[in-house]
Amino acid sequence: MNTPVINTSPHIRGEDRVRLIMADVLVALFPAVVAGCYFFGLRVLVLCLISVLSCMLFDALGAFFCGRKFGVITDASAAVSGLLLALCLPVGVPLWLPVMGAAFAMLIVKQLFGGLGKNLINPALAARVFLTVSFPDLMAVYTKPFSYIPAFAWQPTLTDAVTTATPLTFLNGGSFPADVSLMQMFLGETAGSVGEVSALMLLGGGLYLLYRRIITWQTPTAFLATVFLLGLLFPAGENAFALRWASYELFSGGVMLAAFFMITDYTTAPVTSNGRLLFGFGCGVLTFLIRRFGSYPEGVSFAVLIMNFLSWPLDRLTWPRAARRKAK
Repeated sequence: MNTPVINTSPHIRGEDRVRLIMADVLVALFPAVVAGCYFFGLRVLVLCLISVLSCMLFDALGAFFCGRKFGVITDASAAVSGLLLALCLPVGVPLWLPVMGAAFAMLIVKQLFGGLGKNLINPALAARVFLTVSFPDLMAVYTKPFSYIPAFAWQPTLTDAVTTATPLTFLNGGSFPADVSLMQMFLGETAGSVGEVSALMLLGGGLYLLYRRIITWQTPTAFLATVFLLGLLFPAGENAFALRWASYELFSGGVMLAAFFMITDYTTAPVTSNGRLLFGFGCGVLTFLIRRFGSYPEGVSFAVLIMNFLSWPLDRLTWPRAARRKAK
């Protein structure tokens, strides 16, 4: 009788399986892209196209120079990373910015560590943090909905569109967003990154992934519940209505995008059910702490990247006892 072999994640079965999974993720992201185009204009499509093509190009170049199979580009994982990166950007960023983010995501985060299934952290989120730290002024300029920037403006100026503060800016200051209702945030009629504003579209895409069994319920549920409950228990500001505050925390920033498309990444998240619950809980706690006490209004990206490094220890902690004995 053969003894089962226990390996660490990820468990990649083949390019065909990976391609099908990535195709479903692209389909699930399509509603968020549509919402972004509706609220911010066709420049969203330009950013998405540049980001996707750049990620595919740098993924292929990285694989070539590392002596790996050039066909890795056909698994569509680079396209997913590119689309996620574009959705994490403000619509008014220069068109060269997603190219720089794609180079960092594919060459440094992915290919340098071994290619598909070997990266320690999420490439799209790592690229977003890299761009946020390197170009804070560009990444902090958000466009007001329906204030359209020319689609092919290489480096827009402040006169190209009406800029405004995001709801997170107000929440970080201890007050509710001015002139932005919960319904507007749920639908997406608010300032923010192009793919993060519509909670409705992201929720629809997440439910599609759950229906297709591409993701499981544990991680997104634990993450969303933790963010909501901490907002409910510890609302900021004087006389803040707790339920309303928690709802704003849930629908603002990258919470919904991360819940279904970032923290569910096969490579950088635990594989055990209990590990996924702890992973989602940890992401939620860190998001709350960084938003409340950090210098950046948004804490999701940093929270998920920190928890990515704890993915393997969480798997070891939550493995069945028999599996842990075999691993020793």
